[in-house]
Amino acid sequence: MTSTIRSDNTSLLFFLFFTFLLSSSSSSAQTYNVMSYGAKPDGKTDSTKAFVAAWVNACASVRPVTVIVPKGQFLLRSVVFDGTKCKRKKITVRIDGTLVAPSDYRVIGNAGYWIFFNHVDGVSVYGGVLDAQGAGLWGCKLSGKNCPSGATTIGFQSSSNIVVSGLTSLNSQMFHIVVNGCRNVKLQGVKVSAAGNSPNTDGIHVQSSSIVSILNSNIATGDDCVSIGPGTNGLWIENVACGPGHGISIGSLGKDKVEAGVQNVTVKTATFTKTENGVRIKSWARPSTGFVNNVRFIHCVMNNVQNPIVIDQNYCPGKENCPGQVSGVKVSDVLYMDIHGTSETEIGVKLDCSPKKPCTGIRLQGVKLTYQNKPVRAACSHAGGIQAGFLQPSSCL
Repeated sequence: MTSTIRSDNTSLLFFLFFTFLLSSSSSSAQTYNVMSYGAKPDGKTDSTKAFVAAWVNACASVRPVTVIVPKGQFLLRSVVFDGTKCKRKKITVRIDGTLVAPSDYRVIGNAGYWIFFNHVDGVSVYGGVLDAQGAGLWGCKLSGKNCPSGATTIGFQSSSNIVVSGLTSLNSQMFHIVVNGCRNVKLQGVKVSAAGNSPNTDGIHVQSSSIVSILNSNIATGDDCVSIGPGTNGLWIENVACGPGHGISIGSLGKDKVEAGVQNVTVKTATFTKTENGVRIKSWARPSTGFVNNVRFIHCVMNNVQNPIVIDQNYCPGKENCPGQVSGVKVSDVLYMDIHGTSETEIGVKLDCSPKKPCTGIRLQGVKLTYQNKPVRAACSHAGGIQAGFLQPSSCL
């Protein structure tokens, strides 16, 4: 009787162990190394087809998958990673090397995006360097020649549950990172680098998206460090260093007459160094259904910033299609708390709001800004709200 029980226990333990091994084997992640599909790490051989092949095979897997880009330089033309046919939601892309765009800016200059993720769910991108080699196009644009519009380095569209961590984007032709029409996106430990005079090279642009966070990142570029477009709802930006650049901007908004609003945005613990603006809200001087509501700028440091706090609702570049008009974008419930540092101009707080839709619910709390060791001045137009706690400059609300 005892031997029978021992035999039965042994059989049970063997069965459980075999089942564990089987389940572990079936659930372990498959890896797809782009070099297995013909990619060459020499920075000269076009590896676009190899990257697409690795992605297609990863999409076809029903197990967790990781696409591996090993060390080295991989030349890529414009590439689309489409997720509409993926069987597995969770796909990890691990980049240990550098992806390099063609040195001739015309190759990808009219593609819209260099690297584009469309309709993906659960994609994570870890590490890596993206070198778009955009300086040639910047020079073309700055010379006033007829040039391509330029490609965004990496974009995510109509996607959800995205993580981008430890990625470096260098010298984008146009925007570096775009999040458009997405939900639940986390960007962390991102580094963006481009010359301070590089045109239209926004660091991170978010629009028509919800539940997005940008954390622990360093952005140096020629346009907005972070630009926030229409339809953004639920954006959290924390521990971001900006400079050079044009600051963190909501807008420009109101370019279209019918436009979604921006709401529930928090910028916390940000540092701006020698930027054109600090925290900015910007809208065209045109009729619009757009709005800005429930925005918090908290614990921000300004180091020689030209316009530390600015609302500009009279944006009209080139004085075309907007002279004589006023902004229809309604700005309300905006908090500026613990904003301190130095301004490059005497007017450190400028709230230039719409006469048709005046700003309401503006709150200045614990603001301390100086210009040449003296308190800055504030200028307000069609702006209403309150001050609380210490305030330097004197309130103009």
